[in-house]
Amino acid sequence: KVGKTSLIMSLVSEEFPDVVPYRAEEITIPADVTPERVPTHIVDYSDAEQTDEQLFQEISKANVICIVYSVNNKTSIEKVTSHWIPLITENTDKDSRVPLILVGNKSDLVEHSSMETILPIMNQYSEVETCVECSAKNLKNISELFYYAQKAVLHPTGPLYCPEKKDMKPLCVKALTRIFKVSDLDNDGILNDHELNFFQRTCFNTPLEPQALEDVKNVVRKNLSDGVCDNGLTLKGFLFLHTLFIQRGRHETTWTVLRRFGYDDDLELNQDYLFPPLKIPPDCTTELNHNAYLFLQSVFDKHDKDRDCALSPEELGDLFEVFPYMPWGPDVNNTVCTNDQGWITYQGYLSQWTLTTYLDVQRCLEYLGYLGYSIIAEQESQAAAITVTRDKKIDLQKKQTQRSVFRCNVFGDIGSGKSGFLQAFLGSNLMCQKMIREEHRSYYAISTTYVYGQEKYLLLHEVFPDFDYLSDADLACDVVCLVYDVSNPYTFEYCAKVFKQYFMDSKTPCMMIAAKSDLPEIKQMYGCSPLEFCRRHKMPPPQSFTCNTAAAPSRDIYTKLTTMAMYP
Repeated sequence: KVGKTSLIMSLVSEEFPDVVPYRAEEITIPADVTPERVPTHIVDYSDAEQTDEQLFQEISKANVICIVYSVNNKTSIEKVTSHWIPLITENTDKDSRVPLILVGNKSDLVEHSSMETILPIMNQYSEVETCVECSAKNLKNISELFYYAQKAVLHPTGPLYCPEKKDMKPLCVKALTRIFKVSDLDNDGILNDHELNFFQRTCFNTPLEPQALEDVKNVVRKNLSDGVCDNGLTLKGFLFLHTLFIQRGRHETTWTVLRRFGYDDDLELNQDYLFPPLKIPPDCTTELNHNAYLFLQSVFDKHDKDRDCALSPEELGDLFEVFPYMPWGPDVNNTVCTNDQGWITYQGYLSQWTLTTYLDVQRCLEYLGYLGYSIIAEQESQAAAITVTRDKKIDLQKKQTQRSVFRCNVFGDIGSGKSGFLQAFLGSNLMCQKMIREEHRSYYAISTTYVYGQEKYLLLHEVFPDFDYLSDADLACDVVCLVYDVSNPYTFEYCAKVFKQYFMDSKTPCMMIAAKSDLPEIKQMYGCSPLEFCRRHKMPPPQSFTCNTAAAPSRDIYTKLTTMAMYP
């Protein structure tokens, strides 16, 4: 009665049909003839030919639904709210709102517009994307109708904008705020011309002409007192522009930006964006490459406002504002080097990134995704930041390695000085170590060492002394440290047992550490002395070590360990 079938047939044949069946055949418009380059499947409905069950099934499958009324038939307009919208709401999933397009057909039969009657409906139901008046008879607005239907699916208003409040929704503001912060390359709170051009090129593959840039800023200046500052766009100005795009029906502009920065239709970061595929064969490790370190350096520099080569808690909070949660806890300050105030230094910051990449590369990819690595570094994905090292067996055969990160697992009985050994690597003596709260303790320590002039990372991991439950992860490493307390006669036995059971026949180099060497040495209750044990098993003699020093403890031992790891 309202002309649904005629609309479909007019679109396909580009002429008004003389004979109209109850229901048009299902048709697919191929991607290459649509403005948005997506295939569109059009399904008609006829209550004369179809059951309610069939209708409900089609509704549940639809990405967008056009409700057609006749502009010259008041009853058909009333049915939009009394029948169709409630019926669709009942048969669609509450969470995934299907966009609706109201279509006023037969506009050739009346002089007036039905818009006055329809606008209140559009305001009442947020799922109504738009309304189009058209005529199947004289082909007016037919192709526009299907264009709007496509647009409602690809560039929906719902997630972006609240028509009642005439403002963007909080999730949209949050996403655009992150995009602004990532694009603000010098972190001065405004997007200057260089940054705006980079942003424009990133999202739309073309820079803005100088005049166009000025025009954009002038639009913002006219409407907002603080939208432009120092001739750059502020966050307020940036958000205002997007609100304007949406209000003017140019949602695709905002959606293009959101999707380029990794967002899906629910304004969450896409899993594919955060976790690009990366193959890691067994016995290979993961490291950051040169480009990734350059990127992380630039992120550090832009947040180190006071140029003291360390990140204060405020600066660190600012850096992680583009994350949905705070990724580094207080334990990080006891895992890497910090300055006298306990703030993470530049060296410590790069070390922590190196540690994450080595231990949990998926998490590293996710973090780089939040920082916008692939966009700012102009790479395919975060996977481009990772080097997968070759199989360790090849390193052993060739007696050389290209790795930059080496793992040292530290074994020892309870109270033998393992934690002190880890903390001393970060320059912390016994006095400083006593200040660490138990809940902020770390079982890892990572820093750089120099071996024959080459900078390498050494990662120390304190293994919990549960002798019967050492997992493969506890055993997999490049060098082993066995720590005993010279002043406790019962601590060497644990080291000897671990060595004999797990490492005697392995190719992993081992070193014995005689810890707390500032205390009087007591004979170990074991079949032979530590020195004799090392001689029998072709290990270097036990290395004396103490962290009870006035200054930072000596680092020589860590260089030795790295050298052993590099040249097993």
